[in-house]
Amino acid sequence: MIFYGLEDKLIQKAKQIKLLILDVDGILTDGQIILSDSGDEIKHFNVRDGHGIKMIMRYGIEVAFLTGRASRVVNHRAKELGVLEVYQGIFDKVKVCAEIIKKKSLQFNEIAYMGDDVVDVPLLRRAGFSATVHGASEYVKNFVDYITTKGGGKGAVREVCEIILQVQGHWEELAKKYEMDDTPV
Repeated sequence: MIFYGLEDKLIQKAKQIKLLILDVDGILTDGQIILSDSGDEIKHFNVRDGHGIKMIMRYGIEVAFLTGRASRVVNHRAKELGVLEVYQGIFDKVKVCAEIIKKKSLQFNEIAYMGDDVVDVPLLRRAGFSATVHGASEYVKNFVDYITTKGGGKGAVREVCEIILQVQGHWEELAKKYEMDDTPV
């Protein structure tokens, strides 16, 4: 197993994860917001990130979106991926996260959180496994366990999903399913 060069301490943290909470802008997207003349918001999402989310959910790890902005586009993406927990317009992410983990009978050490800006720091500091994207604020990078090699909206979420799946022993089984697929092309 590769484990993306993680130290043993980080591998142990990732083994405990039962819930992955994701910021949206800058994590699931590249941080750009496009507004149409009619005021509709457009965001770019990455298909590999989406597939990573679907794969991790197949192995019993829940996923939630927790974002400071509010956008109908986020609801559409969540529905498309089967993400049932979506919290938008949230400033106090720690408070909402505490409510989520209480509802799910979890502890902070059982959540992974990905965020990229100063508002994410309080939750990044509490999460069992915290990650940010390589393009995040330098300040934020001081508070995370892992900095992705991919950018926000460019495969960073998939990278973290693969780490969790590998560390928890699911990656080989998952990969074999695709290797063994003998569907005619």
